[in-house]
Amino acid sequence: MDVKNAFLHEELDREIYMNQPMGFQSQGYPKYVCKLRKALNRLKQAPRAWYGKIVEFLTQSVYSRAPADSSLFVKANGGKLAIVLVYIDDLIITGDDVEEICRTKENLSVCFQMKELGQLKHFLGLEVDRTQEWIFLCQQKYAKDLLKKFGMLECKPISTPMEQNAKMCAHEGKDLNDATMYQQLVGSFLYLTSTRLNISYAVGVMSRYMQKPKKPHLDAVRRILRYVKDTIDFGLMYKKGEDCKLVGYCDANYARDHDTHRSTTGYVFMLGSGAISWCSKRQPTVSLSTTEVEYRAAAMAAQKSTWLIRLMNDLHQLVDYDIPLYCDNQSAVRWRRIQSFMQGQNMWKCIIILLGKRFWKKRLR
Repeated sequence: MDVKNAFLHEELDREIYMNQPMGFQSQGYPKYVCKLRKALNRLKQAPRAWYGKIVEFLTQSVYSRAPADSSLFVKANGGKLAIVLVYIDDLIITGDDVEEICRTKENLSVCFQMKELGQLKHFLGLEVDRTQEWIFLCQQKYAKDLLKKFGMLECKPISTPMEQNAKMCAHEGKDLNDATMYQQLVGSFLYLTSTRLNISYAVGVMSRYMQKPKKPHLDAVRRILRYVKDTIDFGLMYKKGEDCKLVGYCDANYARDHDTHRSTTGYVFMLGSGAISWCSKRQPTVSLSTTEVEYRAAAMAAQKSTWLIRLMNDLHQLVDYDIPLYCDNQSAVRWRRIQSFMQGQNMWKCIIILLGKRFWKKRLR
């Protein structure tokens, strides 16, 4: 559902003044200002005023705001759920409580000027296709528009978004006369990663050179466009009947940033057959070993899993099991086991045990 003129008639909780609009200045009082009685479009306080209004309505309708996400509202009734997701003036309403959903839609239409858009098919560039067996999310139209906008609709496709072992540096190559195109491309790619986790790493690397891009950086970004052309119908599929349990995978590359020698963290969480959360981000500090890099990546993924557990619990999908987090670095895994062991033991006792194990290994050799 869409709210018509959501920002125009909201009550303000503070005094706000504005200059007299052009063409409507008072002849008798040209230096006076206008005191606003209600919100206006482009007013900084208007979104906050609208959010307060919709929160008040949903709270009165016995919806509870999810602590993990302030735009998510859930109402549980006898084992059934009604869920409302608020994005500015657009609302997504879902759940298995059909009666409550119909009641919420009717009440919204009474309190606000609403436009019902029917079943969810397009939302902010996202395309939703569903059957009885699966739900498929993609951004195919957005990707086509992106290729058309930058004149790459007829480009030659390529099978990888980035060259293997590509070395990107901030100071190598010819300066671009105008960095606008590069910045627009990377900004468009950042939104495309909403459903395309396969370009997250490449886009994350190229976003580091937004301020002063070089010719090799522009060539690398165009390569991502060619890869998007080759995989334009890719997306996320969630199949019915899969075991809906959270599973995480994490990895990291060691000192691949040639300018800062920092490493990059990558992780993805799967729920059933599809990914629901992923990240590719440069680490904030320089690590001194691959073990430290991988352990930082696992710690970052563990933080995300904590938030996902809270979100699932808010949706009344209780996570009463340990979430497996897979890491391919044995040293990082063993270091975590040592830490878990040390947490339940006296520190000096742990040191003596570890030294004793090391001594007997040497003797056996």
